[in-house]
Amino acid sequence: MPRRDDTPARRRRFAEAAREERPDLALLCLLLAQEADPELDEDAIDAAQIELDRLAGLVPYSPDGPGAWAAALGGLLGERLGFRGSAADYRRLESSLLHEVLRRRRGLPILLSVVWMEVARRAGAPVYGVALPGHFVVGFGDPYASHVLADPFDGGRSLSDEDAALMVAGALGTPPGPTRPAPATPLEIVLRILNNIRAWAAARPERTDVQLWAVELSLLLPSHPARLRYERAKLLVERGDFVGGAQEMEEYAEVVAAMEPNAAEAVRRQARAARARLN
Repeated sequence: MPRRDDTPARRRRFAEAAREERPDLALLCLLLAQEADPELDEDAIDAAQIELDRLAGLVPYSPDGPGAWAAALGGLLGERLGFRGSAADYRRLESSLLHEVLRRRRGLPILLSVVWMEVARRAGAPVYGVALPGHFVVGFGDPYASHVLADPFDGGRSLSDEDAALMVAGALGTPPGPTRPAPATPLEIVLRILNNIRAWAAARPERTDVQLWAVELSLLLPSHPARLRYERAKLLVERGDFVGGAQEMEEYAEVVAAMEPNAAEAVRRQARAARARLN
């Protein structure tokens, strides 16, 4: 018997979770991972949440101050349990899937940071994510006053504000300057994870399936770049859905026509070319 397609139900649940007043970051990451791993059922999602609870229970009771919290998490997750990353992790889709990062204790900076944040939050730490250009780290304390930064990708290495400024300068190619980025929201973190997955798949022409679901989940978030609609349209055409892709191109052209008439006309030409491929 053919397997029932539960994609619509998964997508509805993801959209509903993204629109909660206080979105559950771990749940959103696990619902996202379901798109890549059909074996990640409800029991497996519960198991991942339970593992985060278990790890939080291993954190020493109520460390005193941001530095002590960072040291406690680094000692547990980075040193004792070996959560960290390497260059090879950028080549694996699993490095962007929370349940796999919990299993392998390897991942991209942002997923390792999610593990740190979720464990620390459960343990009562004042923790937040910091979305530096090209890298993701975690902060403890008050982001606008006394705080400590740590790099989970490097096992929890402590970062000064000057270190963070150098990271930003290196990523942007600009001279170092004062930097104190605002804490990243759960939805900003999820969108950045999806952007990473899109980039991973875009470099692998045989994985347009992954790129498509990453785009489609991004479009379910309450706030997302409008250009993602155009990216989805191009992917549909590339995957042989000429009518669907052309229709989405035409709808996108209507959205941007007032601000970018030349770009809108170029998209309409692409839509006509897509329809012509049916003949």
